Amino acid sequence: MSTFKIPYTISYCLSVVYSRYTPLCFGVFLMLESQKKNSKGIFLMLISMASFAVGDTFVKISGSFLSPSQIMFFLISGGLIIFTLIALIKGENLIERRAYSPILLIRYCAEMLGLVAMIMGLTKVPLSVVGTVTQASPILVAAGAVIFFKEIVSWRRWSSIIVGFIGVVLVIQPGGQSLNYAVLWAVAALFAFSVRDLVTRLTPPDIPSASIATFTMVAAFPFTTAWVFFSGERFFPAGIDWVVVACMIILGSFGYLLLITSLRIGELSAIMPFRYSRIVFLLILGILVFGERPTLSMLVGSALILISGLYIMWRERVVTQGLNH
Repeated sequence: MSTFKIPYTISYCLSVVYSRYTPLCFGVFLMLESQKKNSKGIFLMLISMASFAVGDTFVKISGSFLSPSQIMFFLISGGLIIFTLIALIKGENLIERRAYSPILLIRYCAEMLGLVAMIMGLTKVPLSVVGTVTQASPILVAAGAVIFFKEIVSWRRWSSIIVGFIGVVLVIQPGGQSLNYAVLWAVAALFAFSVRDLVTRLTPPDIPSASIATFTMVAAFPFTTAWVFFSGERFFPAGIDWVVVACMIILGSFGYLLLITSLRIGELSAIMPFRYSRIVFLLILGILVFGERPTLSMLVGSALILISGLYIMWRERVVTQGLNH
């Protein structure tokens, strides 16, 4: 080969390599970037669930010197201040007219009722029981999607929904001799949060999450203020432990923001299963902080809820991928 032809040969070889392997390399790059985002999202989800679990622990501790209405008042007031500041810093519109739509008002009410029921449950029922029952919301949402959105669900997903409900029954033990009827507060929170999640599917995706969180607090503030006032209690009672109050407010808000962030930077199918880590965190905190001793039926029920929820998410991913292809 002459020296004159060498540059053309090299150029030809490079063009062949570029045309054949650039798409492959680009695909590998996108895959690695996706995995990197998913790993970051999973990490943030785990931190979020740990924050919620520790925040729930402080809520339960605060029940020793605050009434449920006072706890609600501090959570809503603190959350309102934090989320408003975040929305202003990010330059988000706090006068978003769509945030007052009827469908979002239903969401706000469901969120508020769920929070009330969860606070009542946390002050009267073991921490791990409340956390486990409320984490069954994806199972109830899957059932609600069939009823309200007419989604077609296979027998596999129906089976997993039934298994999940069996897990809830094992946790609350409705036929047990030592049934604590206060556990029904946890069940009420489960239903309220499930309604919230169902309604969220109808929420326009371009409405900023911080704005929705802020309006949720705005909607709940008059109720929680009236609750404290008409119950004849003081808004700032004597003997209050401000460290505990500050921790439950900050951790709850921090967990909520991390939850939103994690779901926005990665694939939902990869990140959502890790929301069940909250069950594990609450079981551990219940044992270490409050000396709770989970029964065998509760452990089995928790496992069934976990398996059922993970299977529902996996089947949803499989079905979605099948439709996209």
